[in-house]
Amino acid sequence: MGGSLAGGLARWIPGLDRSDVQTMLMAGIAAGFGGVFGTPVAGMIFALEVLVIGRMNYRAIVPCLIAALVSNRTCTGWGIGHTHYHLASMLPAGAESHLAPFDTRLMACAVLGWIVFGLTSLLFAELTHGVHGLFKRFIPWPILRPVVGGFAVIGLVYLVGSRDYLGLGVTSPDADAVTIVSSFQAGGAHPWSWWWKILFTAVTLGSGFKGGEVTPLFFIGAALGNTLAVLTGAPVDLFAALGFLAVFAGATNTPLACTMMGVELFGGEYAAYFAVACLSAYLFSGHSGIYLSQRIGNSKLVGSNLPADASLRTVREARIGLRLGDAGAKRRSPAEERPSEEKAD
Repeated sequence: MGGSLAGGLARWIPGLDRSDVQTMLMAGIAAGFGGVFGTPVAGMIFALEVLVIGRMNYRAIVPCLIAALVSNRTCTGWGIGHTHYHLASMLPAGAESHLAPFDTRLMACAVLGWIVFGLTSLLFAELTHGVHGLFKRFIPWPILRPVVGGFAVIGLVYLVGSRDYLGLGVTSPDADAVTIVSSFQAGGAHPWSWWWKILFTAVTLGSGFKGGEVTPLFFIGAALGNTLAVLTGAPVDLFAALGFLAVFAGATNTPLACTMMGVELFGGEYAAYFAVACLSAYLFSGHSGIYLSQRIGNSKLVGSNLPADASLRTVREARIGLRLGDAGAKRRSPAEERPSEEKAD
């Protein structure tokens, strides 16, 4: 929405060149992200980081920061608050450092979690794109796809016997419901809550409903972190926070933005854990993501033969042999694609 508003505004301003328009679009993304989550610095970094994997355009850094700060201040000025999360501190009384101490056992448990978080990001992205491909293949009439998808979601509600996996899932008037907030508490999520949220969201998005990836990814990560904490005996609130950040980092390929989001949402004590979790998930999610138009500026793999600026869409097509574009169009390899004027935006 932020990018769309910025794009509309750019059409009204004469004399803007391509670079100016791109800067405005990035500022709109930063404003949307920073305002809705109350994380303006993370919003700025997200806008810089999300367009091209492994490469950031610092030319837009000041406009993005200003847009994110103004957006966040506008929300708070109108009395619109954000969800608050609390992590128990590991710092002993009178500690001189503001960073959580290194705990070998906790770090060992976390390493397992970070790998799982990255693979979960991969699962979410590939399942969502796969469901979308199936709907396009078997239901040629686009307007019918969300109708079928809607009935499929209703069927899933009856199958699971719960409405907990509908909507954003941040909070619920039902005290026993599984939500993002409840996942930060022991017993606040069922062992398979993360999977059901993946399935519900993949069917919804894959059938043609637009938007709604970000907060569901937070739900999936927090619920999975809760489950892993129970299995490993790690702190539930910390692992829920790590999952919250890492699954989103892997699915969007934005580890720096998600690290800063952790600092802004949960405080700086666990900054090192946040950074390693987000970076690990980013690496283990591979060249996948929820935004298929993302370009690969620098490959995650050493020695990769991917051409510069290949999109995730063409990489995915080459990997699984599935054409996601227009039916009947000739499939292209990453080497055959070059960035166009429209796609670069």
